[in-house]
Amino acid sequence: MEPTIETNPLLDRLPQHLKQFIKPQVYSDYTPINHAVWRYVMRKNVAYLAQVAHHSYQEGLRKTGIEIDRIPSMYGMNRILADIGWAAVAVDGFIPPNAFMEFQAYNVLVIASDIRQLEHIEYTPAPDIIHESAGHAPIIANPEYAEYLRRFGEIGSKAISSKKDYEIYEAIRWLSIVKEAENTSPEIIAEAAKKVEELQNDTNSLSEMAQIRNLHWWTVEYGLIGTLENPKIYGAGLLSSIGESAHCMTNAVAKIPYDISAAQQSFDITQLQPQLYVTPTFAHLSLILEEFANKMALRTGGFSGVQKLIDSGALGTIELSTGLQISGVFTNVLAEYGKPIYIQTTGKTALSYREKELVGHGTGAHKEGFGSPIGKLKGFNLAIEDMSPMDLNAYKIVENETVCLEFEGNITVKGEIITGKRNLHGEIILISFKNCTVKHNDTILFAPEWGIYDMAVGKKVVSAFSGPADNTSFDLMEQLPSSKTIKADFDLHRKKVETLYQQVRDIRENRDMKTNLKTIFTELQQLDPKDWLLAVEIFELAFLQKDFELVAELKLYLEKLQNQRPEVAHLISYGIALVDSNVANNPL
Repeated sequence: MEPTIETNPLLDRLPQHLKQFIKPQVYSDYTPINHAVWRYVMRKNVAYLAQVAHHSYQEGLRKTGIEIDRIPSMYGMNRILADIGWAAVAVDGFIPPNAFMEFQAYNVLVIASDIRQLEHIEYTPAPDIIHESAGHAPIIANPEYAEYLRRFGEIGSKAISSKKDYEIYEAIRWLSIVKEAENTSPEIIAEAAKKVEELQNDTNSLSEMAQIRNLHWWTVEYGLIGTLENPKIYGAGLLSSIGESAHCMTNAVAKIPYDISAAQQSFDITQLQPQLYVTPTFAHLSLILEEFANKMALRTGGFSGVQKLIDSGALGTIELSTGLQISGVFTNVLAEYGKPIYIQTTGKTALSYREKELVGHGTGAHKEGFGSPIGKLKGFNLAIEDMSPMDLNAYKIVENETVCLEFEGNITVKGEIITGKRNLHGEIILISFKNCTVKHNDTILFAPEWGIYDMAVGKKVVSAFSGPADNTSFDLMEQLPSSKTIKADFDLHRKKVETLYQQVRDIRENRDMKTNLKTIFTELQQLDPKDWLLAVEIFELAFLQKDFELVAELKLYLEKLQNQRPEVAHLISYGIALVDSNVANNPL
């Protein structure tokens, strides 16, 4: 890891499959314009959000050490976040939802280290350092909310996705990239937007991941807290958007009491949100999260849980009533009366207990897949897991005995028992056979010539979730997104404008005592007569330096720009307002 990111114990314990998403924050890549964008957004936000944000925001800014005048470095953020039990890492734009939430479960804040371009200063569909560090970080200083965020990540990372979810993720990621990249053609943006719309308009039922992603959006990203009549902002998307943070407080945005129905409400990352959900307290967020989790396969298991994993086509895990966990790509489930009677994986499979792989039962031992009956023996009052040693002896379920076990659902297992494994409670969780034949009616599910047959023991599936039980069982190092964020390639003209921004910054920070503001302003008019942000910064400095002749000239210039560029007129107006006596005497 590069020295631009200071490690701490939380980062050290991240699994390797999450570390693959981390990239260094190359602080020198931030340009003077980037810093000016940060400064403008932060100055406007801090002033406005003091009135409309949850009280944790202001306190959180102080606790996390986020500065107003310059983009934060990961080095400094990690050092300060460690004091509140969190860490931060830089990533390249949107990362897969499961990975994003798993980072949260480890108390690690994921920060897209790029920053929005000046043209998107009010809002960007792409995650950026303003959104992540100035939006998310201050609120996690609130312990109750921080625990909600961690718990959300813990539960959300187990949500089962559909095959379409990853397509949608890749499409949204690409749309956010091309919309934020400078000089992207309208045709490319339109094509990307069309792809997202087509995928989102598919009316198939929402997967668990799609639903919990909706909950994340309407709380963590775009949540309001308080009453419907007087809500406050806590969602990072609102806290980081100088446009939408104001818009969301108007009557144009419907305010809805937050409940579990938000899981069914989709969203559009490229548009202002037409409605927002209001939670009365942070504790209420946790109640709804638990309500949703109670409906997930993570807690319900059963036939539907296994079927969700099959439909996902991705690596997942089922847990049996004995605690045995089977991780792999599930491809088939036989059922009777709505209950699974046999499960089958294809390809590498691992067996675990309490998230730890069983010795001798990793993917090397189960390269081709794994299948096992689930349920009770036919005609027996006891399940195998509930049998005492005396019961097992009575039914000859012991080493070196040849037995024929007939399960409910007409699954038969006939072979010579080699050995068994027990859990910490003494229950048998796995029985190994040689010369074994497994059938469902007349269909052979396992033949003696295939080798040793390992039979899982469990009367029911109690849980089904995304990913492996033990992260070390599988190679998870190939989850990186197919697209990369597009970096700006500055021409000579842009470099000259950047130089002017740096000169103004040097003057403000007392590093340049020679350059004249008037000279910079004259060059700006010649180089980029449409630029408004640097003109605002020069206007501010001229006022502070009491160069009222230049102040008057700049005010006329900015008013002219407002007429020429009505789309940024309100941004210029705020810039002018920053030089009133209160702001000038008490700069933020």
